[in-house]
Amino acid sequence: MSQPVKTGPVAAPDAGAATAPRRAGTTAGGLAVHIAGTVGRRVLMLVVLLALVFAAVELLPGDAATASAERGESAADLAERRHLLGLDRPLWERFADWMTALPTGDLGTSARGQKVTELLADPLPNTLTLAVSALVITVALSLLLGCWAAARPRRLTDRIITHTSTAAFAVPEFVISAALLLVLSLWTGWLPAVTVTGGDGRPTTWTMLIMPVLALVIPQTGWNTRVVRGALADQATTPHVEAAHLDGLPPHRVLLRHQLPGAVPAIATGIATSTGLLFGGAVVVETLFNYPGIGAVLAGAVAARDTPLIAGVVICAGAVISLVLLAADLIRDATLGARA
Repeated sequence: MSQPVKTGPVAAPDAGAATAPRRAGTTAGGLAVHIAGTVGRRVLMLVVLLALVFAAVELLPGDAATASAERGESAADLAERRHLLGLDRPLWERFADWMTALPTGDLGTSARGQKVTELLADPLPNTLTLAVSALVITVALSLLLGCWAAARPRRLTDRIITHTSTAAFAVPEFVISAALLLVLSLWTGWLPAVTVTGGDGRPTTWTMLIMPVLALVIPQTGWNTRVVRGALADQATTPHVEAAHLDGLPPHRVLLRHQLPGAVPAIATGIATSTGLLFGGAVVVETLFNYPGIGAVLAGAVAARDTPLIAGVVICAGAVISLVLLAADLIRDATLGARA
């Protein structure tokens, strides 16, 4: 009597083993396409932004030749300077030349005849130091306060943190800067009112960073604390968090191991958004505290109608912000992909 041949159980493991690498390859390829698409969109946004910068400077009254004119110069002298600066050429041609040289690291020449890369060599690291310090402190305080409030929902602590963070975000940087100058410098004399730079173009002491950093940290901490609190509140209603509470796990363990990982995409997006606001606020804060960053360079460049210098500041700030936004997108996609 012959026995039936069993083929199904033998073929199944081989099919699964062949499918797994295919899925991994498809996932890696899809991730590469997604990253390339995201980078392409960011680059396109920067190009559009730079085109708008060139057009906006062109619409301002006057130009770089008149802004740098000295008393007694004739119309012929101004015309000659416009020709030397290339201002008599069409706008699209100047923009195309600037964009063509950008991949080589050449940001052009300012209206004063100096290389833009040389003009930004010292201020850009100072602004990055200011912005990164403010961002690190903002992230730490926002996570601490947001988790603290989420651990005590609808209690007095939660209400105090929520209302205080809302008020902090509503106050603009220049008002906070004025209040800090009044309290920490004029009344108490604890900190210097202005930034004094040394021969290397950097602040002479680290204490000169305290007030500019605080002026940036306070409003952004208010915004990100609300983001963290809201994201954790959304996660508190998910089934796996409710199941963790029913299992009798300690509240702090449920918060850190079950709520916080699910809230990471929203928190990362909020922090990435703060990066642009930090750079925007740095322009005001650096001017108020006489801080030697790109904010002061940008203000001077706008007054001088110096298009290459303005575009150089915009592309440096835009590149940093785009990298942070790209990192936030990758973190969000990785987190959501791991949970799918």
